[in-house]
Amino acid sequence: MTSPDSMTVFDRALVRRRRDRAVAEFSDHSFLFDEIAERLADRLEDVIRPFPLALDLGCHDGALARALAAPGGAVGREFGGGWRKGIEHLVACDLSPDFARAAFGNGATVLAADEEFLPFAPGSFDLVVSNLSLHWVNDLPGALVQIRQALKPDGFFCAAMLGGDTLVELRRCLYEAEMEVAGGVSPRVSPFAEIKDAGGLLQRAGFALPVVDSDTLTVTYSDAFALMRELRGMGETNAVLARRKVPATRRLLFEAAQRYAQLYAEPDGRIPVTFQVLYLAGWSPHESQQQPLKPGSGQVPLGDALKGGARH
Repeated sequence: MTSPDSMTVFDRALVRRRRDRAVAEFSDHSFLFDEIAERLADRLEDVIRPFPLALDLGCHDGALARALAAPGGAVGREFGGGWRKGIEHLVACDLSPDFARAAFGNGATVLAADEEFLPFAPGSFDLVVSNLSLHWVNDLPGALVQIRQALKPDGFFCAAMLGGDTLVELRRCLYEAEMEVAGGVSPRVSPFAEIKDAGGLLQRAGFALPVVDSDTLTVTYSDAFALMRELRGMGETNAVLARRKVPATRRLLFEAAQRYAQLYAEPDGRIPVTFQVLYLAGWSPHESQQQPLKPGSGQVPLGDALKGGARH
């Protein structure tokens, strides 16, 4: 599958290089990935069925494999694995080969693979889970189609990705600072999907029973520079193709940091940062699943039901 030029927003090669760069010190900056991995694992507990063969798509350093570890069990190749939800075999892949290697010790079979060009045969997996990786995909509808095709019939997909309110404070401050310093603006923070669009994307990709909801996490930092260092350590800095290819000037960064403090600083001087997380879930279609009734097949006239006089 290929993406039309109009859908090419991100420099995927740059995303990969920045992930590779982040690997060495990722554990110092991975709090968000660890937290959302735990939340995804908890959500899977609400699904009453096992998933013998699972895929961790965009695994980073293996946070999801650790979150899925069976209570009291040791996960690792030397222990033969051991996961919740009846997972017998976990495959983990990441766009970054260095991250894939970092995830190797968590007991999963690992490989480097691009979410936009999945190397898996149709009907391979009972479960596909993705932890904070899909917001870097150019052709998200196409990637979702490939994920659905990689699932067995009645297979389950569950993902977390950053949503449109993420870094809203930083986005505003960089915009206003660049207007002040340069008299114009360029993309400084990556665009994120909106929750109102996510359900439609799942439906377009052919998922049954799609569900979308969101969480908002607020984290505080000493200043905007600490936030920027954190984003770099996460491998989450701007990779928009239309970005300016020269580094931001010191004047621009200091102006943005000053505005951030003026607009948002809390009484103790720390600044709040918003991370909106969208959760997407859906099933690969199967005849056993609930189906909507065909139009005109209802047994109770709507008018009677609304009047409280339904016939039985």
